[in-house]
Amino acid sequence: MTTLVLLGRLVLAAVFAVAGLAKLADRRGSEQAVVDFGVPPRLAPALGLLLPLAELAVAVALLPTHSAWIGAAGALVLLLAFIAGIGFNLSRGKTPDCHCFGQIGSEPIGRSTLARNGVLLLIAIGVMFEARAHPGPSAVSWVGTLSIGEQIGLALGVLMLLGLAAQGWLILQLLNQQARVLMRLDVLEGTGSPGSVQQSAQLADAPAGLPVGSPAPSFTLFNPAGQGVSLGTLLQDGHTVALLFTDPHCGPCSALLPEVGRWQFNYSDSLTPVLVSRGDPDENRDKAAEHAIANVLIQTDREVADAYGVQATPSMVLVHPHGTIASAVTPGAENIRALVARTVGVPTARPLELKEYAPTVAPRSRPTNGHAPLPGPQVGRPAPDLRLSDLDGSLVDLADFRGSDTAVLFWNPGCGFCQQMLPDLKAWEGNHPERAPRLLVVSTGSVEANRQQDIRSPVVLDQGGAVARAFGAQGTPMAVLVNGDGAIASETAAGSPAVLALLTGRVATTT
Repeated sequence: MTTLVLLGRLVLAAVFAVAGLAKLADRRGSEQAVVDFGVPPRLAPALGLLLPLAELAVAVALLPTHSAWIGAAGALVLLLAFIAGIGFNLSRGKTPDCHCFGQIGSEPIGRSTLARNGVLLLIAIGVMFEARAHPGPSAVSWVGTLSIGEQIGLALGVLMLLGLAAQGWLILQLLNQQARVLMRLDVLEGTGSPGSVQQSAQLADAPAGLPVGSPAPSFTLFNPAGQGVSLGTLLQDGHTVALLFTDPHCGPCSALLPEVGRWQFNYSDSLTPVLVSRGDPDENRDKAAEHAIANVLIQTDREVADAYGVQATPSMVLVHPHGTIASAVTPGAENIRALVARTVGVPTARPLELKEYAPTVAPRSRPTNGHAPLPGPQVGRPAPDLRLSDLDGSLVDLADFRGSDTAVLFWNPGCGFCQQMLPDLKAWEGNHPERAPRLLVVSTGSVEANRQQDIRSPVVLDQGGAVARAFGAQGTPMAVLVNGDGAIASETAAGSPAVLALLTGRVATTT
């Protein structure tokens, strides 16, 4: 029995030591994993550090005889927490990446994850009860029986094995990186031998990635501002999410960014483009800000790309609003343009650049998605019903604003144009012009994301976009003035300059 107890201690110690060291080596990935499991983002940095330290403490405690049962008890507590977190997410249909062993062995959770932790839990229970009375020999005491020379030789041997393991891991990373670079050159630039070009073309044409209709792997990545954003958050608006995998040093990716900004504005009623990049957050932020791209997420390495089966950049994968894969992996700029065109209903032969694109032009003056603009109320007609919950859950009715002019502002905290306008909006709230209208903000996104905007005026949530469509708002920021009698008193203002002009009374209105 003592031999079995010792064996159980060694197994648990090895598992927790590897898990702890791997998580420490990938701190950012560990933080993303705990957020993806439902931990508030503000707690992620602390838990991302404390969890691997606790695992290492358990591993160390399991080795000496006198502390073996304490280590087993610690293992039991951690495993129960892991099993509870896995079970909770699986019960809600979520399969976040477990990140159990950092980048060494990270995969979406499932029944196999529960089974593995269940086996370890049984081992921990057995060790905890047996080690209290019959702990068996110490796992490290035999080192004391060695001579000084043998101990030095043992230490050198361990260091050599660790060095070889690290060297092998680095070689694998370099080989994978080289393979990705070669594939990118072949698929996107068409260089190399005719055979390799033909093979790359076949690769680009063949279905790649996850099967259409299968569950999209959930993830939580940080944007350049350090805020955690999950796939679930991106899907809240009920639009198709277009995950565009890029790299700040990829030439074809950079050439595609201006079009991504236009897609974001012109197709905001049906498509949510999201850049999934890697590298320096500041570099990615600067590139995205140049084209007012709202959604930019940073991978630690390629964890999300690998989960979706993406092999080269730029590549795009569509995710259905219900959280399922809606397209094969589509590599190359031309293929991506065609995919976007099919998704938004624009003929493939038609250029997607839309030369009439201009955020400050009122939507009634031109279509924004290749079709006729959405119908909206005309000036002088009663405003549509607006009854939505605010950030505290209280119901807000536009009828309550009767008696004074009210500007209804359509907003999205993840919209780049909205973020550019936010300082001016706060300045307007802080120095409210005389006879200026009241402001009611109709926003999408989560309660937390809207609270972070720190807008003083009432903010209500229109997650499905029904109210925005009723008012004819096809993007953000847009605004319309409603007079004291509840009638539409202005044309729709689109873009920051037009909205601010409406708020300050610099546009013509009908009373």
